[in-house]
Amino acid sequence: MSTGCGRTQRRRDDTPDTAAGFERLVRLSPGPEQRALCDDLVTAWLPMAHRLARRFRDRGEPLEDLKQVAALGLVKAVNGYDPDRGTPFEPYAILTITGEIKRYFRDHSWDVHVPRRIQDMRNKVRLSIKELSHTADDRSPTVMQLVEHTGLSEEDVLVGMGALDSFRSLSLNAPAGPAAADHSLIDTLGQAESRYETIISREAVKPCLRNLPERERRILYLRFFQDMTQAQIGQELGISQMHVSRLLRQSCQQVRRHVEYAAEPHSVPPAA
Repeated sequence: MSTGCGRTQRRRDDTPDTAAGFERLVRLSPGPEQRALCDDLVTAWLPMAHRLARRFRDRGEPLEDLKQVAALGLVKAVNGYDPDRGTPFEPYAILTITGEIKRYFRDHSWDVHVPRRIQDMRNKVRLSIKELSHTADDRSPTVMQLVEHTGLSEEDVLVGMGALDSFRSLSLNAPAGPAAADHSLIDTLGQAESRYETIISREAVKPCLRNLPERERRILYLRFFQDMTQAQIGQELGISQMHVSRLLRQSCQQVRRHVEYAAEPHSVPPAA
């Protein structure tokens, strides 16, 4: 029975005889009639596309998503098929659909994109582990067994094994470990230290404070570390509150200029 352009092949239940439809399609001009015929052909071959999608259902992607990708590949196959080339539609469609599914796995299904070479190594290692596990008393194969089975180098096998769990990222709300049902991964992450900026600022002003006269250092200490008012500082040092205010302002300005100069090494040094 013909499968697209007159050749006789074994037919499945989901491989309809659409040779006449494709012969007609290539002779139609773009328009509603051509679009309607395309839709009919896609609908006729959709069960086969879904069957191909089911072959990939154990690779971590939802089956419905794979069916949609397969349907997209089928649409491309219908639009690109030319019966005049003498190739049956079924093998052409299979190549197009499976290629679209594999491209989806390569480009879209990884949470973090990794190079194609590492994806290929991961797939070889994954398949080898599955095959060898059935012949080794269900024990995980060794690295050297995987090297021999895959034909990869030991380094490439280790890279592929490292990428086995990289296909999907864990939610931060996932348990932190097998025995950590009471806290999640997010609980193990570090947090920004709110006092870092304070520490940096203190270290930046220390050299500047050392260069101030003793009286100015004393005034700054009483004001900012002992929380004394300007009037209390004046009484402590025997000077007026206005004098204290002026010395505070001058000292803060001098410290600020030195800190800014230290942050900009090419700037003009501040006046003493």
